[in-house]
Amino acid sequence: MSDKSYQIKENNQVMIQGGEKKVMKKILSVALSTAMAFSMFASVAFGDDALNTQQKFDVLKEKGIFTGYPDGTAGLDKDMTRAEFAKVLVGIMGLEPIEGKASFKDKNYKADKWPAPYVEAVYAAGLMEGKNTTKMIFDFNGKITVQEMAKVLVLAQKLEIPTETNNNASDWAKGYVQAAINSGLVDAKANPKANASRSQLVDVAYSIYLAQQKPAVVSYKVAEEGKVVEFTLANNEVVKVTLETPLKANVAQDVKFTHNNYEYTHNVTWVVTVATKIESVSASNLKEIVVKFDGTVDPASAGNKNNYTVKGSLAIDSVKVADDKKSATILLAKADNATLTNQTETEITLKNVKNSDASKVFDQTVKFTPTDVAIPEISEVVGLGTGAFKIVFSEPVKESAAIITNNYRVDGNVIGATVTFQYPNIAIVETGLTVGDHKVTVSNVEDYSGLKVAPVEKSFTVVQDTEAPTVASVKTNDLRQVEIEFSETVKSVDKVYANTTGNTASVPYTIRDNKVIVNFPNPLNVSENTIYIEGVRDFSNNVANRDAKVTPTLDTVRPEVTKTELKQQDNGNHQLVIEFSENVETASAEARANYTLKKSDGKAAEAVGLDSKGNPVIKPVYDPVKRTVTIDLASKLDNATYTLEVSGVRDVAWVPNQMLPFTTTVNANVATSGAIARVWQTEVGNTQSYVYVQYNKNVATSGVGDATSKQKYTVKQQGSADFRTLGSNESVILYSPNTVRITLDNRTTVEKVKANLIADVDGNYFTQNGNYILEKDAVETEIGLKDGEAIEATDKESVKLVFDGALNYVNPNDFTVNAGGKNYKPNTYVLSSDRTTVTLKFTGSNALPTDLQGATISAADPTSRDNFGVVIKPVSGNVVDKVAPEVDGANARISAPSSVGSATYYDITFDASEVVSKNSTVTDEFVNGLFTVKFDGKEAKVEKVSYGTTGTSGDTIIVRVSTDHVVAATEIVSVVFDGARNTSAKGIVDHNKNAVGEFRIASQYTNID
Repeated sequence: MSDKSYQIKENNQVMIQGGEKKVMKKILSVALSTAMAFSMFASVAFGDDALNTQQKFDVLKEKGIFTGYPDGTAGLDKDMTRAEFAKVLVGIMGLEPIEGKASFKDKNYKADKWPAPYVEAVYAAGLMEGKNTTKMIFDFNGKITVQEMAKVLVLAQKLEIPTETNNNASDWAKGYVQAAINSGLVDAKANPKANASRSQLVDVAYSIYLAQQKPAVVSYKVAEEGKVVEFTLANNEVVKVTLETPLKANVAQDVKFTHNNYEYTHNVTWVVTVATKIESVSASNLKEIVVKFDGTVDPASAGNKNNYTVKGSLAIDSVKVADDKKSATILLAKADNATLTNQTETEITLKNVKNSDASKVFDQTVKFTPTDVAIPEISEVVGLGTGAFKIVFSEPVKESAAIITNNYRVDGNVIGATVTFQYPNIAIVETGLTVGDHKVTVSNVEDYSGLKVAPVEKSFTVVQDTEAPTVASVKTNDLRQVEIEFSETVKSVDKVYANTTGNTASVPYTIRDNKVIVNFPNPLNVSENTIYIEGVRDFSNNVANRDAKVTPTLDTVRPEVTKTELKQQDNGNHQLVIEFSENVETASAEARANYTLKKSDGKAAEAVGLDSKGNPVIKPVYDPVKRTVTIDLASKLDNATYTLEVSGVRDVAWVPNQMLPFTTTVNANVATSGAIARVWQTEVGNTQSYVYVQYNKNVATSGVGDATSKQKYTVKQQGSADFRTLGSNESVILYSPNTVRITLDNRTTVEKVKANLIADVDGNYFTQNGNYILEKDAVETEIGLKDGEAIEATDKESVKLVFDGALNYVNPNDFTVNAGGKNYKPNTYVLSSDRTTVTLKFTGSNALPTDLQGATISAADPTSRDNFGVVIKPVSGNVVDKVAPEVDGANARISAPSSVGSATYYDITFDASEVVSKNSTVTDEFVNGLFTVKFDGKEAKVEKVSYGTTGTSGDTIIVRVSTDHVVAATEIVSVVFDGARNTSAKGIVDHNKNAVGEFRIASQYTNID
């Protein structure tokens, strides 16, 4: 057999000569399709598939690809002929049969016979050329072997032909068959010389048919920082694929996915030009930190030193963004205490650094280790005319050695010179020089790790300089700082002012090489300004006056809250920590009214450090280094989710930008320190018992903090002086997300349990008294009220009870509150997120009175229970009155006037819902100042405040005021009581120091009873 049995033409769109019609109904890659056919032949013909061969034949027959024999059979056991193969190829590859043509000279091969249109089509398409191309014999009734198919496949795929073979193919076919085997296209167990049967042809044809139904990927788009790829298919479907591991930027990677039962593998490159991550942080000296990004960043935010914090609060001098915008160099301040420690790990925190299209804001901390092992070198020496030269060192150096004249030699000679150091790495040596070439040697100048410069000669050229510095550019930082860049190194400047001499920059100016930075006492105009520079001098003593125009670039970015955290202090109290995106104005950051904490029902949160509106009582504290505000709540919040509102905070721009109102949620349960909530024991059978250890948070079940590891538990049993470890037959399992169950081999009463190194599901370790060993007494099975937690009525609608375990079911009918001899039953209840705090709700006409002195609560036969089905213990106790007194302004009364001398006095009486009085900790003057009283807009003087029991609906507050006239019947009387200030200081209070809240009236004198 000839080794040229089958040839593949490289042209995928074959045209019939003589201007005949195009043979392809679809534009297909012949080589690819042929390769697909035979790669599937290997896996399908010799393997398993969901459909059997007969079922596949039936599908293809329905599609018109196969017709079968006249008797209706498929003839699957028969060998397939070349003509049959040609016909199937035409059907599955979408070729157009060519009618009326007979290119081959086979006996009985004629244009009007059935094989001809199909043979002509595959010949014209370059799929098959016949057995003898010289005599034009196609051999349409001949058989096709596996090795013939293998050769066609290998040529189509342009596979490399191996030199070593291990198969039974004919000599001419060994390389082709081995290449097909090596690539997985042909099963190594197949007989290469055997004819391929019609059943094998059906399998191959069916696979090709399926492949043709699969729409190809025509394009893709990467989104969500490489986590999502959206593929567009040929049928215009878009398939969104979410990746477990994000793509690497600018790296080609295969992405696999399944859609409509088709498997896809597509090579994807996430092309990134803007920064998506911090690539590295390094420090090759102890004064400069280089942060490299994987793309470009916004120069304004990346160059803002306020957006970086170095561990230890090391002061930052400045930040320079590289020209390619892919790195930022942070220069630490000149002071010795702002120096990194060599070869000691530290960290830098980035806040509000944006990439160049603002699609990502970097807010992260990166650890790095400074490594300064290189001695400082001289990077550059520049002649500054005949009066000085400039030395630029390769890294920051210490001023103490850099200014010593003896450390410099010019042309081998000691020089008489004055050395000026410009931090961080420039020394300007003033000495007389001749025009021409010179050499300088530097010694003993050291960097901040103590490494000294090597004494190497550097050449430089001196030319005559007769021109004073000219202005190259002017930049503004906000409205009061200007950076002026000159054409050469500047020695001094006499005076700089903006627009008029009345706005002269303060001295001394900051001069660094050819840049002068000045600060003005008054802001520049927001439009164009003229900057006048008098007496700008270079080191050749050329001096001139210059001026330049500049229009400030205003800071228009509003500050934002970047992070909120509710922390629990060592004393158990909570504090709020709020972090801002930039430095903010201290006054607005510490304004109490700018922060409000609310419960989920929209009412003010309850804490000692919050007033009745949810605003802080204790002044917030702003830290400008960390850009954080800390609010001390002075007590522990209930375990619940709260809403924090922040507004009114402004940045430090000359024209301040005020933040937009910000709202977020904080979870007190998350902030609560992890602990064992309770331990109890139950008996099982005759010999065993269970010990339940319930935590106040859901616990980890793997890793170092695994709460189900029995090695972490020891128990102290009755009669034993020591704790014991668990035995080999004893076990620990997770019983519920926050509870483990220990199975003991005995029923001896357990008195205490210890647990060591337990973590919650977020990986935070539980601690007790500062260490990782937790210890808890075993209690009775039933859940009771938690020791040390009072039963509190927080308002007229709410009574709070804290249990020592989590509840699963609460029946509000279990509870009765008795106040003033009357019983109150709750309408409903609210259960905290950790399920330990029940807030009974008394709504509508069932609301509690504000005076709860002597009130009690009881639950004699409760049905409320935990998730183990254990009911709570009976409840009986006093209710702590935390309900603020109420004052009804609508029923206010004003007395008839009384005169003493030229003054006229009035008593204005308000009804209170319970007995109130002045707290002994405040003065009468303070209480008087809580009231603002006006007659027709003119303020009256508050003389005194007293308290009585003559009110029609309860006790009273009587405010005596004086005015200079008798109030007319039509005058408007207004009274405003500052409830927020009263709540903060607890000025006017009830028996339990609950403060009266805000109240007011505004009415005509004649309408006040």
